[in-house]
Amino acid sequence: MTLNEDTRFRYLAETSRVLRNAGFDVEPQTDGSLSVGFEGNPLCNVVNPGGITYRSENLTTPQLEQAKDQAFEAVKLTAEYMKAYDQGQPLKAAGLVNGYRAIADYNGTVLAAAESHLGMQFVTWDWDFNRAGVSHGHYFGGNYEGAKQDFATRSQLIDHNRLFTPEQTIEIYRCCADALNYGLDLTYEQEKNIKSVQEQIETAMPDIMERIQQQDHQAQESVAPELKM
Repeated sequence: MTLNEDTRFRYLAETSRVLRNAGFDVEPQTDGSLSVGFEGNPLCNVVNPGGITYRSENLTTPQLEQAKDQAFEAVKLTAEYMKAYDQGQPLKAAGLVNGYRAIADYNGTVLAAAESHLGMQFVTWDWDFNRAGVSHGHYFGGNYEGAKQDFATRSQLIDHNRLFTPEQTIEIYRCCADALNYGLDLTYEQEKNIKSVQEQIETAMPDIMERIQQQDHQAQESVAPELKM
């Protein structure tokens, strides 16, 4: 990806914001690159948008290896939507504040983005019948993946019945873990397929274990008051 220096700075500034929000330590360097760490450990560097460099000797645990992969996915995704925004056309609609650009438009639904002091912000709208205005905005803040999924289902590119909610996905992951851990009489193919489902969920939802722990913690907190009665 060849970018002028101003555009490179914008991309890396957004990348820094995204990584910090995801829990990574980010230190801008004098050359404009980003040094990325995790829980006090050096992880990787972002020299140009969309890619990372790293030293294998720094990835001393599976947790750091996983953190490096998560950082890479965040870096790639940020470059993807920044490029889409730069290539998008200004969104012209009655009563709409300037600054939004259309990054996807299909079947009467538009996915738009705007730069702000909080970073890139995403929203989906319905066009009115003559495409002069938009309505029924679904606002996603900086959640590009959520906005993309909403656009795909709202525009009917994907049937929403074919998608699982985050809550459903977590329960599927739990059921897979139970099937593998509780000594069920599984064939090799069954076990292989169950593990592949787990791996697919982990790729799509890298923070799956944190979500499960949060659910368990909330469940314990809701039970505790009942025990005190």
